[in-house]
Amino acid sequence: MNPNMKRLRRSMMFLNCQKPGLIKDPYVYAPDSIMLDLEDAVAEKEKDAARYSLYHALQEIDYRGVERVVRINGLDTDLWIEDIRCSVAGGCDSIRIPKTETAADVKKVEAAVAAAEKEFGVEEGRTLIMAALESARGVMNAFEICQSSPRLFGIALSGGDYTKDLQTTISGTGVELMGARQHMIIAARAAGVQCFDTVYTNLNDMEGFRKDVETIHTMGFDGKSIINPRQIPIVHEIYTPKPKDIIFAEKVVHEIDTKKAQGIGVFTVDGKMIDIAFYDGAKRTLALAKASGVYKGDL
Repeated sequence: MNPNMKRLRRSMMFLNCQKPGLIKDPYVYAPDSIMLDLEDAVAEKEKDAARYSLYHALQEIDYRGVERVVRINGLDTDLWIEDIRCSVAGGCDSIRIPKTETAADVKKVEAAVAAAEKEFGVEEGRTLIMAALESARGVMNAFEICQSSPRLFGIALSGGDYTKDLQTTISGTGVELMGARQHMIIAARAAGVQCFDTVYTNLNDMEGFRKDVETIHTMGFDGKSIINPRQIPIVHEIYTPKPKDIIFAEKVVHEIDTKKAQGIGVFTVDGKMIDIAFYDGAKRTLALAKASGVYKGDL
């Protein structure tokens, strides 16, 4: 398995490849991932120029450990194959498929990525895939999409196009997205892949953004797509375990390991009833804390 399949992806910041100034040093803001966009953000007449900027950025810029994901153009265009060739040749970490509706869409991209790796001498299997679900059909097919390829590390909701397909609009309350969010996180967990939420576009409402991130964190999402560096600290704060959570998780792991050896199945930690079902959750808390740089202990 590619070691990057389960990497930390709390924040994934969109950047327009048409504008070299945007993609030259986004690592200074310390997002977990950047989304180098060749699709909607790029004007039709600038697609070739955007690919040129992308290739040279991937080849020449040290992004200092930040994951580099490329959003290609849609499979209904004549642009996506060249997008993949450019991205793989440049050395991107992953390809994001827009408007994914079926497992067949992912398999088509998977074949093109494999061909590009072979063509450009890139290690086989190095380039991962994620799928953006942007329609009612895509959301309904989420589980099949999640199982479509060993390269696929996760799925992401694209709320703008999805709500258009529902014949509604983004309200700011999250009500119109709740069904898709719940369905997608269930599908992703059942398939063992990650799940990411849509962007929050109102940069003047940072309190609303915070509430939105708190909601998707509670629902179980792995991270949030973002459009501005100002959103990164809020996402990382909410997704980084608090000291009290880390201490409690350590106690749970220690007690379960100890009590299991003694044949004890149920016990209390800090007044809370605990059994083996809490073990994986405690381990996840410690792993997330370690990946976030706030825990130095052994896992």
